[in-house]
Amino acid sequence: MPLRIADNIRDQLAAEAARAAPRECCGLLLGHGDRIDSIAVSPNIHPAPESHFEIDPQLLIDAHRAARSGGPQILGYYHSHPRGAPHPSATDQALAHGDGMIWAIIARHAITFWRDADGGFQPLHPA
Repeated sequence: MPLRIADNIRDQLAAEAARAAPRECCGLLLGHGDRIDSIAVSPNIHPAPESHFEIDPQLLIDAHRAARSGGPQILGYYHSHPRGAPHPSATDQALAHGDGMIWAIIARHAITFWRDADGGFQPLHPA
């Protein structure tokens, strides 16, 4: 099934990256199946937010609870690379779990999407 993205998501991701710069922005990608319908913005709680990201655990807990109650599912995560390229960094590779989640990376006016698959990130080409 190809990745589908609601019309406003790319604009929201770009705005979040611009707002957070020079720090990395981060948050959750929410939806159903392989359709991203919304994002949940997280404060970047990492001690070095200029070069790393960490999603607020309370946001994750709340999103899991909402999903169990019939709300949107957590499909993945997003973050920005304010001074980097729009592909997974070495740090991103080290954080990956091969769990099939979608990662969106915002960098230099580009937004790319990746599947955290067994064996590494695979590029996704939204429909």
